[in-house]
Amino acid sequence: MTEITFPVDINIFIVFRNFSHKTQILPPPPVKTPLMALPSGIEALDKAFSGIGVDEKSLIDIIAKSNDEHRTSLRKGCPKLFVEDDNGFERSDQSCIENLKHQFNRFRDAVVLSLLHPWERDARLIEEAIRKGPKSYSVIVEIACTRSSNQLLGARKAYHSLFDHSIEEDLAAHIKDGERKLLVALVSAYRYEGPNVKEAAAKSEAEILYNALNNADETKPLDHEDVVMILATRSKLHLQALYQHYNKTYDKTLTQDLEEGILKDTVECLCTPEAYFHRVLDAALEQDADEESKGALSRVIVTQNELLRKEGYVPNKIQDTLLGFYKDFMLGLIASGDIQENNS
Repeated sequence: MTEITFPVDINIFIVFRNFSHKTQILPPPPVKTPLMALPSGIEALDKAFSGIGVDEKSLIDIIAKSNDEHRTSLRKGCPKLFVEDDNGFERSDQSCIENLKHQFNRFRDAVVLSLLHPWERDARLIEEAIRKGPKSYSVIVEIACTRSSNQLLGARKAYHSLFDHSIEEDLAAHIKDGERKLLVALVSAYRYEGPNVKEAAAKSEAEILYNALNNADETKPLDHEDVVMILATRSKLHLQALYQHYNKTYDKTLTQDLEEGILKDTVECLCTPEAYFHRVLDAALEQDADEESKGALSRVIVTQNELLRKEGYVPNKIQDTLLGFYKDFMLGLIASGDIQENNS
């Protein structure tokens, strides 16, 4: 046998054997190379920690099918998620871990929210908002002002059954400033829902709101009994007529005279609900949105899917933003509006 060895970098061996004057070329031996995390794997992990929802299938493909060496490489390749500790291991960023938990829970919470009876769902959302404090009071406004009179009454009944006391009691116990008067009045309302609107009264009350908002008597708007009375008792059609009179008379919208807060939320929910929900969803889809803002995404899509579908908002806005099962579920809720409408 004659063996001819080429330089190592060619990495082949040719062996000549004197069998029937034939030459046999053997395949090169396997070369063991270090196992590295693929860029796609690192990108998927990074997205899972920073997006809205989780791409579960990609994570299964990347993590469940990897070994210890591969996972080490993944950790080293994600410096935003893991940092090298002085004691020789890749330490996780706990804020990222908490965010990942939120992403996995998001799908679960949306499913539960959609399965609950609407009365119970609203009652639990209100109770949670009261516990969380001022940053969540807009949820109470949203429910009180965008539900029908019977739906709101149903939520109040459900609250009695679930928590053994009333929404009004809890609002009075937990809120001490001027917001309490407005919130109690809103959740207690049982509005007229017929078609009749008194235009003269709507125009007169537009002037009352203008004077209150522009400090004609230096009293805070929420301390004006007339402001609370108008917003809490008038029908939505009446308030929408008032809104139009305000715009025409003062050459600006009513919301332009309002600062951010529950008073502006109240006016938007009653007069321009589409604008309100678009604003909430836009805030939820911002890249730097906090968890409170992101949490509104499930609530709004579950409770307002028909309105949003008609506006064409959700598919256009979330198609490229949400991930995984959560994305599929949210889009499915919107699509179900077509089925419900066709079956009605």
